[in-house]
Amino acid sequence: MATLTPEIKDFLANNLCWIATVSKDGEPDLGPKMSMFVLDDNHLAYHERTAGQHFQNLTDGSKLVIASVNFAEKKGYRFRGIVTLHTDDDIYEARVKVAEEEGTKKPACVPVLEITEIQDLSAGAKAGTTISKD
Repeated sequence: MATLTPEIKDFLANNLCWIATVSKDGEPDLGPKMSMFVLDDNHLAYHERTAGQHFQNLTDGSKLVIASVNFAEKKGYRFRGIVTLHTDDDIYEARVKVAEEEGTKKPACVPVLEITEIQDLSAGAKAGTTISKD
């Protein structure tokens, strides 16, 4: 697994993340996820609240890509890996409690990305290069 550094964790805590999935028919889908959080040094997760197209794509076996960019700093990261959908375990139940405490909608699912690759999305010659790979 690729490991999140303290710098990357701080970046994620302060910038919006976007996810990308693909339907069974090959139709890409991209959307912001304001509920993204660092689960631990090797995993990112979010609350899938709408149970819409992204959820359907993931249920159908789509890969998940997460990206975050700070335009003012011209800095960003992309995360690739293996996604697991949590709907009835300790991870899910803990996040339902968080949603209740925050007054947000109960998640239908908590997708967790086991990070296998971190890429640099900063402007310049290093854009798209791999920072860490499993």
